[in-house]
Amino acid sequence: MTRRLASILALSLCVLSGCVAVGGTRHSTAVAPTEGQQLIDLKRALDCGAITPGEYDAKKSQILNNCSK
Repeated sequence: MTRRLASILALSLCVLSGCVAVGGTRHSTAVAPTEGQQLIDLKRALDCGAITPGEYDAKKSQILNNCSK
């Protein structure tokens, strides 16, 4: 995974989970994104060129496999 992708994913996860920096302290509402939201975000990353089709397919399979457990 490239540093750019890692940064984008980290920022996306922080925004989606509701992390807020207040006075240098990080607070979180700890809401995990649903599998559907993860797939939407993953497709957006593919569409904007942040990830390759191969990375998309691998991560999509991982999300869907976790969903069925």
